[in-house]
Amino acid sequence: MGNKKQTIEIADIFRDYKHDLADNLTLCAVQQKAFDDIVTCRTSELGGHALYCNNCDNKVQSYNSCRNRNCPKCQYIKRMQWVDKLAANLPAVKHFHIVFTIPSCLHNLFYLNQQVAYSLLFKAVGKTLVQCAKNTEYLGAQAGAVALLHTWGQTLAYHPHIHTIVPAGGLSDDGMEWIPSAKKFFVPVKVLSAVFRGILCRLLEEAINKGEIKLPDDTTCFQTLKTKCYAKKWVVYAQKPFSSPDNLIQYLGNYTHRVAISNHRIIDYIDGKVTFYYKDNKAGGTRKTMTLEVDEFIRRFMQHVLPSGFCKIRYFGFMAMCNMKTQLSLCYSLILTPTYLSKLDGLQALEVLQILSGKDPIVCTKCNKGKLTIIPNNKDLPLEPG
Repeated sequence: MGNKKQTIEIADIFRDYKHDLADNLTLCAVQQKAFDDIVTCRTSELGGHALYCNNCDNKVQSYNSCRNRNCPKCQYIKRMQWVDKLAANLPAVKHFHIVFTIPSCLHNLFYLNQQVAYSLLFKAVGKTLVQCAKNTEYLGAQAGAVALLHTWGQTLAYHPHIHTIVPAGGLSDDGMEWIPSAKKFFVPVKVLSAVFRGILCRLLEEAINKGEIKLPDDTTCFQTLKTKCYAKKWVVYAQKPFSSPDNLIQYLGNYTHRVAISNHRIIDYIDGKVTFYYKDNKAGGTRKTMTLEVDEFIRRFMQHVLPSGFCKIRYFGFMAMCNMKTQLSLCYSLILTPTYLSKLDGLQALEVLQILSGKDPIVCTKCNKGKLTIIPNNKDLPLEPG
């Protein structure tokens, strides 16, 4: 079990452990599907095709992907298309990166009630940003934001938080003016923290009173939990504005559509133990390594599989879907700077790959002259994972 390999992928670890999974871990249906999809991704179990060069004897075998959003090998094109589309919709101004984090005393409650709790977390973040931005002491305008849910920390520990990208300005109440943010940060983080804490605690309490959320076994009433929440420091992190649209797009490309851990962070898998590297943010981002028993590694990975169909990217204020054609279009007309033009909109996967890589993906890599022809459903493909 766990023979050392030159290149180690999460799928390799899952395949090696799948026969022991039922005896050591209990997965819900959506987690089991994610596990099975990652195991079969780009293998003959999902079918495939062969690519033949029309100029030489080169033959390339390819297997279908699982397209599960939790698979580390199935997000690249989708991620870059989403980033390109978002960049084309963002106002051409500076943007803040603001992160909202809940205290650890709420972790059990959130994990037990993921569907409702995560939705309330989004709602609290949106209300906080919009409410604070409307305050004339800070901006006095209608703000907009795109928000992304992440549930993990660098060591795969459960750590729900929401990243937001917030344009440095907003739309006046009468819709006649773009009001730029004159401050270093959008709103003071202490203000954001206090407002966020109050809104989220109120939303959670209302949901509990309606029977929409269950309390953990170790909690008898929400008031006890609420007292703990107010005794904790609520962390809201605000980063300096991105200096240019290109920097923002590069950041989004690195951060969106991520899974809990990518393949390149896996260092070793041997004797039933997985070693990976992580950044210790408390030590200034120092790179460190961690070794976990394989069942603990998989348990940590699986706790970040979101409920089926849950939307982990949402929009607020003038960037909300219902305001896209009205308020957002108005922002474009008021901001006298050129907007980012989409490069990938409406393109097929191969066309996207060609733009991103700068190479034609159907040109033979052996002779560099011929074109690769696809022959689907090739039954002669080998059974080994691709």
